Amino acid sequence: MTATAPPRSAPEAGPPSGKPAAGGRLRPRIPVRLRQIGLPYLLLFPALILELLIHLVPMVFGIVISFKGLTQFFIRDWGSAPWSGLDNYKLAVKFNQPVGQALLHSFWVTCGFTLLSVAFCWLIGTTAAILLQDAFRGRALLRAIFLVPYALPVYTAVITWTFMFQQDTGLVNHVLHDQLHLTSDKPFWLIGPNSFWALVIVSVWKGWPFAFLCLMAGLQNIPRELYEAAAMDGAGIWQQIRKITMPSLRPVNQVLVLVLFLWTFNDFNTPYVMFGQSAPHAADLISIHIYQSSFITWNFGSGSAMSVLLLLFLLVVTAIYLLLTRKRGEPDA
Repeated sequence: MTATAPPRSAPEAGPPSGKPAAGGRLRPRIPVRLRQIGLPYLLLFPALILELLIHLVPMVFGIVISFKGLTQFFIRDWGSAPWSGLDNYKLAVKFNQPVGQALLHSFWVTCGFTLLSVAFCWLIGTTAAILLQDAFRGRALLRAIFLVPYALPVYTAVITWTFMFQQDTGLVNHVLHDQLHLTSDKPFWLIGPNSFWALVIVSVWKGWPFAFLCLMAGLQNIPRELYEAAAMDGAGIWQQIRKITMPSLRPVNQVLVLVLFLWTFNDFNTPYVMFGQSAPHAADLISIHIYQSSFITWNFGSGSAMSVLLLLFLLVVTAIYLLLTRKRGEPDA
């Protein structure tokens, strides 16, 4: 006679989540919605900490220094530097005094440099993106070549241009003077008035591939059917660019122009590598001017005040630009 094993008893189910357990404690239960919302913030937390340490903390530190008379006499103990209040700011905006005049000159030079650089970067980038929009043999190779200036390190590119702008041995004067005979003598490019144009050329050369990359990506989102329909209606190339391409690229252009403006106006690497610590008068950008005021003359209070004024100017310009572009992009009621 075979003996049957007694049936196994089912394991006791624990108390449901959120109900009292054996000891009378409540088992914690996180709602699914809260977990979904909290996970992205948890992943962004390390980046937020790094942003505070790298950007915001030095920014607050610089704002505090702008209210102090921190010079070379207080470098060892900057906390003992006396409070100067708004004296550094008043000195920077007194445009009838040497300090204010020099700052105003560098501001206007920077405005002209930024306007020319952003305009040519956008124009060349837009032209190249439109020309390479249609598929043809060798398009991928041309795209790769056009992106070389953007892929090169800034220091490598600028140092190469510095050698090319040398008066006696540079490639630029060799082509302009020796081969094309466009100049009566070999001009100086790294000193004097020509230094401004040399700076613009280098800035445009290394900046337009970024505009080309952004606009080329924006062109991929324009349906080809729009161009085909416009061509069937008799629209030419210029009408298609004016009526289809440019309106479709407006959101990309809004962001692109703002980014190029901020990058160019704050550009420090290009003039510093080209001219060193002391830029020529014609190419005295405000970034180099603030550097000289802070680290060459050892007047950190005045240099910090100029940096804060520059920050306020960029914030105001950015806010006005975003307000104008937002109103322009809103459809009429």
